[in-house]
Amino acid sequence: MEKSKIIRQPQVAGQFYPSSSQGLKNQIETLIDKKADKSDIIACMLPHAGYIYSGGVAAQTVSRINIKNKVILLGPNHTGYGARYSIMPEGSWQTPLGEIRIDSDLAQDILKRSKHLQPDNEAHTHEHSLEVELPFLQYFKTDFEIVPIIFLSDEFYVLKEIGEEIANTIKERNIKDSTIIIASSDMTHYEPQDQAQKKDKEAIQAILELNEDKLIDRIQRLNISMCGY
Repeated sequence: MEKSKIIRQPQVAGQFYPSSSQGLKNQIETLIDKKADKSDIIACMLPHAGYIYSGGVAAQTVSRINIKNKVILLGPNHTGYGARYSIMPEGSWQTPLGEIRIDSDLAQDILKRSKHLQPDNEAHTHEHSLEVELPFLQYFKTDFEIVPIIFLSDEFYVLKEIGEEIANTIKERNIKDSTIIIASSDMTHYEPQDQAQKKDKEAIQAILELNEDKLIDRIQRLNISMCGY
């Protein structure tokens, strides 16, 4: 008997974004920049709050990137369910804009190289941090596959090792030109706008320098409430 296909259903449609296909497209169209020049990128970071709060930032970012055929999604686990370091290795994700397949071959290759990631669907079932990014990607491109990965723990050395494992997998498979990594994280929470912008600028500068040690130092020293840390 053929194994039944796993389809993750949307959990925050109708809450974080519209639940109807047309309503969702309409909202996205108010947020994107259709005239923006697009760039080939390796990775980017997108926020994951409700679209009325952070959809503009996410949409403006996605408007400016060429979405590749393979998208590795990294995000925090807010729910506490499932494995500490979780990858959903097969199946697909449903949104109001359609179904997105998981690249099971790539997911399994990452798993084989990882000391920490575990195949786990439970962690992803109710988590919103990756789900909210997908409609923006689908608006611009329909034929891509994903590898969903979320983290419940913020052990820095583990996160670094997982990052290296993902990078090595991409390198060994020679898929750099067809792969992008999208990290999902909100920045400073519940602080006055001027203070939040000051803290976020420090964190963003470290990210742009690709200096993870400096990023962690600034998060801890400045008490930056980024999701995932």
